[in-house]
Amino acid sequence: MWMTGLSGSGKSTIAVAVEAALIEAGRHAYLLDGDNLRHGLNGNLGFSAEDRAENVRRVGEVAKLFADAGTVVLVSLVSPYVADRDRVRAAHEEAGVRFLEVFVNTPLEECERRDPKGLYAKARAGELKGMTGIDDPYEAPSSPELELRPAEQPVDETVAAVLALLAS
Repeated sequence: MWMTGLSGSGKSTIAVAVEAALIEAGRHAYLLDGDNLRHGLNGNLGFSAEDRAENVRRVGEVAKLFADAGTVVLVSLVSPYVADRDRVRAAHEEAGVRFLEVFVNTPLEECERRDPKGLYAKARAGELKGMTGIDDPYEAPSSPELELRPAEQPVDETVAAVLALLAS
């Protein structure tokens, strides 16, 4: 399950709650969170278009391995470019592993209001270049398997929608 959306959209919050619900139900689940992966596996990558593509590729490969082993993998990653997400989808399909794209659609204004890491404030002040949604594009999915609007829905409703998609 690949959750994409702007920084601060609620991807990680939803993914953590879904992971907990799956584990409580006795399912093997694992969260691959973009922030955490950038401290280890992808610690050598920056935020250029090339580095973002490599970040998505690496996370996609790890997700595919976990899924092949029977684990429900929840990926929480901005992954701003359609082409990168499409490559991950194709690799999963080629391997016979299910790939579900979830667009966590939170308006930029709401993400900036939340700004949990202070990134939008830094970008608006000119202290941070290449911020997705500010001076670097975010390409929204055109046909995700699920679109969530956490600014309009309680977390339990978004979690229920994700679990229903997984069960389908």
